[in-house]
Amino acid sequence: MLAAPPWVLPDISDCLHVSTQALSEQEALEKIIEQGGAQLDVRVLQQVPVPGGRSLPIHAIALGNPDPEVPAVGFFGGVHGLERIGSEVVLAYLQHLVRRLQWDRPFRQQLESVRLVFVPIVNPGGMLLGTRANPNGVDLMRNAPVEASDAVPFLVGGQRLSRGLPWYRGRSGAPMEAESQALCDLVHAELLTRKFSMALDCHSGFGVRDRIWFPYAHTRQPIEHLAEMRALKEIFFQTYSHHPYVFEPQSLQYLAHGDLWDHLYRQAGADPARVFLPLTLEMGSWLWIKKNPRQLFSIQGIFNPLIEHRQQRVLRRHLSLMDFLARAAASHALWQPAAQARASQRAQALEEWYA
Repeated sequence: MLAAPPWVLPDISDCLHVSTQALSEQEALEKIIEQGGAQLDVRVLQQVPVPGGRSLPIHAIALGNPDPEVPAVGFFGGVHGLERIGSEVVLAYLQHLVRRLQWDRPFRQQLESVRLVFVPIVNPGGMLLGTRANPNGVDLMRNAPVEASDAVPFLVGGQRLSRGLPWYRGRSGAPMEAESQALCDLVHAELLTRKFSMALDCHSGFGVRDRIWFPYAHTRQPIEHLAEMRALKEIFFQTYSHHPYVFEPQSLQYLAHGDLWDHLYRQAGADPARVFLPLTLEMGSWLWIKKNPRQLFSIQGIFNPLIEHRQQRVLRRHLSLMDFLARAAASHALWQPAAQARASQRAQALEEWYA
């Protein structure tokens, strides 16, 4: 058998197996980093202590033009340790790009006009332990200093009763967890320094449809950049007419305390000239359970596809969305609404989502 060329990466699914001894997603990420070599800007944001007296790194990987005048997109996964498929989707896209760097000249030219940033495993300790929360028992997506303006669902919307219960926010007045702070610091450094940026945070576990959510989660009031969100949705739906997504504000489903993207969006809003569009991909894991009801008997199965061919399908399913966001950021001047078009888009968005 002929040996594979040195730049050919192993199939990511070969590296992704649940293990209590080694974090397979971390191993897959390290292989991708090794293959990308000097073409990737790699840094460790934080070392997270885990049981056993060791620590796990939170890696950030970037490629493309670092010039702050260039737009950027951030891709994030593994905020909830149980939702391994979120990390795997981000890893699959990063692997896809590293492979293209070897042969795709137009893609290399595209990278001159955009910056792509990846944090595939935000919560490595929770992923190692198989928990939604981090090793301190804190749900990172309920950890920001943001209070909901109306009633939230009991527990699900975030609680301070006990770290022994799910959706624990942490102590009132305490600093954000190290993982949450590391994510926020990176977003400030790589995304919020630019005039235009977007983010996609990959999760699973809500319903039978894949949903693209945007802020707010803490209030039913519309965001300032509602017109831009509506325009982004419009060009995506026009370009990919056969897509699986529902595109909506998260507040249409439920409110929550402490949402990290609400927190970061409000901080970005301090500069009116800056456009920051954070999105959450909420993969509908109930569809996987519907097709394989035995997954209900596994905590991993509630949030992840356990059958190999279904996992492969999920890893392929979202590549078009992620590639679209990279291209949309690079070309934002062509679709970002202005003047009368912005007013029209906002009016349509209010009618569609807030009527």
